[in-house]
Amino acid sequence: MSLGLLIWYGSKNVLLKPLDVEPGVITAFIMYINMLFRPIRELADKFNTLQMGMVGADRIFSVLDTKETTVNEGTLKPVHLNGHIQFNDVWFSYNQDTEVAEDEYALRNITFEVKAGQTVALVGATGAGKSSTINILNRFYEIQRGTVTIDGVDIKQYELGYLRSKIATVLQDVFLFSDTIFNNITLNNPNISLEEVIQAAKKVGAHEFIERLPGAYHYNVMERGATLSAGQAQLISFIRALVYKPAILVLDEATSSVDTETELMIQHAIENLMHGRTSIVIAHRLSTIQKADQIIVLDKGEIKEKGTHQELLKLNGYYKKLYELQFSSVGIAKD
Repeated sequence: MSLGLLIWYGSKNVLLKPLDVEPGVITAFIMYINMLFRPIRELADKFNTLQMGMVGADRIFSVLDTKETTVNEGTLKPVHLNGHIQFNDVWFSYNQDTEVAEDEYALRNITFEVKAGQTVALVGATGAGKSSTINILNRFYEIQRGTVTIDGVDIKQYELGYLRSKIATVLQDVFLFSDTIFNNITLNNPNISLEEVIQAAKKVGAHEFIERLPGAYHYNVMERGATLSAGQAQLISFIRALVYKPAILVLDEATSSVDTETELMIQHAIENLMHGRTSIVIAHRLSTIQKADQIIVLDKGEIKEKGTHQELLKLNGYYKKLYELQFSSVGIAKD
């Protein structure tokens, strides 16, 4: 607007007879206007930056001001853990305040038992509470009501580092560091040898593809495994779980990001991985959990059904509806 007014006013005076304003003066004033508004624009930009900084600082201070949650560090570190898991009337909310409203509970009255060496599958829609169950078992969060025991002992009595070292979790989204395959598997644990890693890789079925890489187990992968396929990265995560010799194995959608051929290749390896270990499998694809000793159907934080694959189909309930939704489109015969 200022530039337009200047040109209008200056042009009018330039056209006057006799000449009232020189054209060079108008040109000079156009340059002066740009010089005037440049620092004003910079001040406005600095104000925006200041506002963003204030918002960021507010978030940091809110974290710093958060009251520390005292975690009961247990001391129990038995030589051997069988992996007998029991959830007894567990109520859990991510709101860790003393008073929690009824609708804020992510899990309600969760009760089930997994005997040592058995496999239990958790099934349900997104937000049903499957991952929350795993978070509780690892003591990433504390429950409000009920108890969770392993081998008959409350998990709060186990030393926290020991408890988590006995539970291996294989996630859907595998994170690989910018380092060698060997270090990504061992996580720089000096107690794990290359021979142990090779033996674990052979059990999983990943040894051949690793040997084909330049440098084999010393091949450097990029951040998040960018130089490997999703299936190869998932296989490395299985080796990582196997070398730590866990008593409890958790598979959280561990095969959902791989293609069908790779899934078939590692399915047998998964069975070997589960052998002799208590396993908890979270899966949306029901074809991967039909052999589970027990299937638990969760919905909105509550257990709706429990039983084997055949038992749940006979109930003609929530599980059967999920089963029919997944398999009716491909024409698979129902039992």
